[in-house]
Amino acid sequence: MNITYIIGVVAAFGVMVIGMMQGGTDGFLTVSQIGNFVDGASVFITIGCTFAVLIASFPIPTLTAIPKHFAVLMNTKKYDPMAIIEKLVELAQVARKNGLLALEEMGNQESDPFFKQCIMLVVDNNDADQAKEIMMNDIEQSSARHEDAAGMYDKASSVAPAFGMVGTLVGLINMLKGMDIEAGGASTIGTAMGTALITTLYGCVLAHMIFGPIATQLRQRDEEETLCKLIIVEGIMSIQSGANPKFLREKLLTFLGQKQRDGGGDKKGKKGGE
Repeated sequence: MNITYIIGVVAAFGVMVIGMMQGGTDGFLTVSQIGNFVDGASVFITIGCTFAVLIASFPIPTLTAIPKHFAVLMNTKKYDPMAIIEKLVELAQVARKNGLLALEEMGNQESDPFFKQCIMLVVDNNDADQAKEIMMNDIEQSSARHEDAAGMYDKASSVAPAFGMVGTLVGLINMLKGMDIEAGGASTIGTAMGTALITTLYGCVLAHMIFGPIATQLRQRDEEETLCKLIIVEGIMSIQSGANPKFLREKLLTFLGQKQRDGGGDKKGKKGGE
């Protein structure tokens, strides 16, 4: 569970709501003031137009993958570099002892499609350069697809404030068209102006409190996946060249920060002590 994302979004909305409730004449929080920031027409224009532009800008497969995007950004434990390194070291030990063909059974048991593909490329005794080219191309194409997904939320983040301004303009035009100074219409300018500005508020909220964090989180998950895949590629190529398992572990640990290495070492030490 992505706790930081949940805490951040909830806190942002909480702070905004508290801010909306402040400003009363008695100096206390006033729940009734929240009603000043609710307007059906503004919601319809800002949210409706934003999603309409997304539909016009992206293919159906990208749009229908939105639930999957949320599942990805909420799952922070899917990619574990230390676990992958340990698995590669195990593969290296088996390969040095029984040969590369002994990895076939372990490859068939692997649940990660990319990891399985890499193992099978080694088992099939493919040319090292060609095998690495296939692996790296897979990583590049995967990252490109992930960037397209994050780009959709970037697009939404950019158009939401624009349509918030459009809603404001619509409100102002209606206000000016219906204003009659001689009939006392000037007294309603403040209320009408407030209603017109609400759409700008909605646009900023959508852009910076919803769509922006989603795009950032998706890119972070892509970086984590890419790191794990690069570790797999380097490990598999080293196994094919007959690298020593102990040397392989040290080599793959260079992909990680010192804190991750120390954490992996502590975990391993505990297991050994037990």
